[in-house]
Amino acid sequence: MDSSHPTILIVDDEEKIRKILKINLQSKYQVLLAQNGKEALQYLQKEPIQLVLTDLRMPGNVSGLDILEYVKNNFNYIPVVIITAYGTVENAVQAMKNGAYDYLLKPIKIADLEPLIEKALHYGQLLAENVELKKRLKKYEGFKEFITVNSRMKSLIETVKQVAATPATVLIQGESGTGKQLLASALHYYSPRAAQPFVEINCGAIPRELLESELFGHEKGAFTGAVQTKKGKFELASGGTLFLDEIGELPLELQVKLLHVLENQRFTRVGGTRFLTTRARIVTATNRDLQKEVAQGRFRSDLYYRLKVVFLQIPPLREREEDIPILVNHFLKKHRELNISGSHTLQISDEALEVLRSYTWPGNVRELENVIQQAIIFTKNDLITIDQLPADLRQQAIKPASTKEELQIEKQRRTERILMDIEYSFLKRLLKATRGNVTRAAEKSGYDRRQIQNLIKKHGINIENFRG
Repeated sequence: MDSSHPTILIVDDEEKIRKILKINLQSKYQVLLAQNGKEALQYLQKEPIQLVLTDLRMPGNVSGLDILEYVKNNFNYIPVVIITAYGTVENAVQAMKNGAYDYLLKPIKIADLEPLIEKALHYGQLLAENVELKKRLKKYEGFKEFITVNSRMKSLIETVKQVAATPATVLIQGESGTGKQLLASALHYYSPRAAQPFVEINCGAIPRELLESELFGHEKGAFTGAVQTKKGKFELASGGTLFLDEIGELPLELQVKLLHVLENQRFTRVGGTRFLTTRARIVTATNRDLQKEVAQGRFRSDLYYRLKVVFLQIPPLREREEDIPILVNHFLKKHRELNISGSHTLQISDEALEVLRSYTWPGNVRELENVIQQAIIFTKNDLITIDQLPADLRQQAIKPASTKEELQIEKQRRTERILMDIEYSFLKRLLKATRGNVTRAAEKSGYDRRQIQNLIKKHGINIENFRG
């Protein structure tokens, strides 16, 4: 039987009815049988079911009405058709008032049942699509842009908006906690695919033996424990965006299969032979230097270049110190409910903010948010001071300058950051004006070609983004 057939759960305490219904329906549907309400609830909890046909009265503590109530509370997109004897029609009508799709009288006529099933399945599909659309719209409405005043970040966001309109594959590189997932979300929600699924998977968080099934799905019986056909992320994301986080962790054998999908837009489920197509836009992210991974034989060079059609480099928080105050204010508002005093006017002292600005932030924005959450919890009023900051952070932070030598070092450090931003903005404008032509960029700027190449490498810029 084709695994794409809808799954119907039939619940009836009469074995004869169960068998007759299965014989007549199994050519078009995947049919599950439950002899009582308790067994039906177990199926609903573990199987993807599209329709329930249930008797109204059954022995035991779980009746047809109980099943209906459970479905409406937990899977309100699954239509329920009540099967009842002539003497309990009033109860069936009440069930419809409670949300049942329709009812059938015993003895059941297959000629009446089949068109009812088709209508109910179509109705259920519409309900499921409506639920999914609401989820996507809610997520879209809740999407927030990057909070930044840094020129490199602003330039990056403009690039994202430009690239989002295309189907190009994107590789995002950045340290842990810099916001790679947020950037991938931005690519999706700024794109024409925004109303379609945004599906993400962390390639480093799933055991190697399960990762292939998660990505490509599996057929029923493909391996021990595969009791049901399962769609993979490529199927679920078709028409939308598939975000593969920590792509550098992908095993070499799966890199080959991913490359095949990128080249042909088709794949097979684990244990399957039928080719399935996908229209998902692929966005990947890594905190590794994939070029080094390629050189060391841990990542395929052909896959690397397929993924790096557009390359986006997120600068670490320590290179955009000017963003720290506005991020702190954002997190103070976001997590103010953690404050035990209930204050809605949380602030941070200048001394505490200076410590935060001086810290190197190896965990980047994620670490900053965690520190602010902790500080809010431990502050007893509406002002966060140095005392509420973690001890290790206070010890590792660069202390405010107190001598002439320290002042000179601090001034040099801040000047270097400002010059980095100016240099980056200049280089982006230059490459945009010359469409990524390094020779023309050198001629236009007065630098020699090698100097331009060194600057491109220094700032992690992919000149392919400016060509064409």
